[in-house]
Amino acid sequence: MSVNLRDDRSACKNRSMTRSRYGWYVVAVLLVAYTLSFVDRTILTLLVEPIKRDLGLSDTQVSLLHGLAFAIFYTALGIPIARLADRASRRNIIAVGIAVWSLMTAVCGLAKNFGQLFFARVGVGVGEAALSPAAYSMIADSFPEERLGRALGVYSSAIYAGAGIALLAGGAIAGAVAVLPPLEVALFGKLYAWQLVFFIVGLPGLAVAGWVATLREPVRQRAAGGEASTRAVVAHLGRHARAYATHIGGFTLLAIVFNAFVAWMPSYLIRTFDWTISDAAYALGLCMLTFGTSGIIAGGMSADRWRRAGALDATMRVGIVSGVGLVPFTLTATTLTSPWLAVSLFAPLMFFSAYAFGAAVTGLQVITPPHMRAQVSAVFLFAVNLVGIGVGPTLVALLTDRVFADPLRVGESLAWIGTVSAAAGAALITAGLRAFRAARAS
Repeated sequence: MSVNLRDDRSACKNRSMTRSRYGWYVVAVLLVAYTLSFVDRTILTLLVEPIKRDLGLSDTQVSLLHGLAFAIFYTALGIPIARLADRASRRNIIAVGIAVWSLMTAVCGLAKNFGQLFFARVGVGVGEAALSPAAYSMIADSFPEERLGRALGVYSSAIYAGAGIALLAGGAIAGAVAVLPPLEVALFGKLYAWQLVFFIVGLPGLAVAGWVATLREPVRQRAAGGEASTRAVVAHLGRHARAYATHIGGFTLLAIVFNAFVAWMPSYLIRTFDWTISDAAYALGLCMLTFGTSGIIAGGMSADRWRRAGALDATMRVGIVSGVGLVPFTLTATTLTSPWLAVSLFAPLMFFSAYAFGAAVTGLQVITPPHMRAQVSAVFLFAVNLVGIGVGPTLVALLTDRVFADPLRVGESLAWIGTVSAAAGAALITAGLRAFRAARAS
């Protein structure tokens, strides 16, 4: 009997190790997909100046291309796609989404005016809406709770790795094609160098879509008697309204900081200090890749450590540290007179901006029943992305265009928007600590 028990325990241990290894493989594949999504969505930030020149656009129009055009359907479709992800194959949903956004990134390279480029950016958002709600759910079903923070932190690090790679690779590509004269292409007419960049970064995503399609769908962790109806989700959110409102609202304000600085920091260096696109891309890309990636993983690990110590509000504490830590750097990174000092301050700004977001998605998972996670994640992403991506960069552009009325004062606009958002985010998360602990304990 004892031999059989030992054999059973050994078999269970082996199955657990195999499941854990495959879970990390799933995270790795989804990490590549998420990184690619940020390459495709953020490449526009390097091309602001040539796009403005060739299409005759203002800062506000460019901000709409970077933010609202992408965010409007990215957020609107997130919730219905998440409902589908709670019922259908999450793997297939993600694979189709990658194919759509990759093709639409390439279509951006065919745009001849603001309207066409706006439409193509909408298509990128439609495709990317399929990724994160389904990915969060897949990862949450692949790990026990005590390892979930680290797994989601690694996955979420693609926000910063992808943005960093977008700048590094995009800067190299933009520098290489910048010397090319406009090309006359049959059926499409004249294509500028910046349009070629969209083709180069978009089309490889079709191979990643095929890779994702080879993943196994993880077994869902279903609560007894649970149902994923809209009514049930709304009822759950209503029972814990303060916890969700302060969590989602606070982290949404912190998201404004990241999106505003990613959208406009390259233009700040180019306009204020006459840097080239390649120089700005290299310096900022290294900061995002190194400090952003390490920040989000550190935040997830900190949340896990506080949770093991018994703190039910561990993930909210991480958000408070992030907001408070950001303020000195949002105030100074774009208001001093040295470009290298600006880049040096941008590095810790990226660290503290990233620090919050592994914990943010973890906190959402642990106060949400398993059968509702994809849909509640979509609600979170709706707010974070509509406001962070759709509103954040546009607030900076409006301040620059309408208040300061000077493109060279974009640094002051960044300082105002970034500092107010960081401080308000930390304050709102602090106001929700008690409610979050109550929801976590229920």
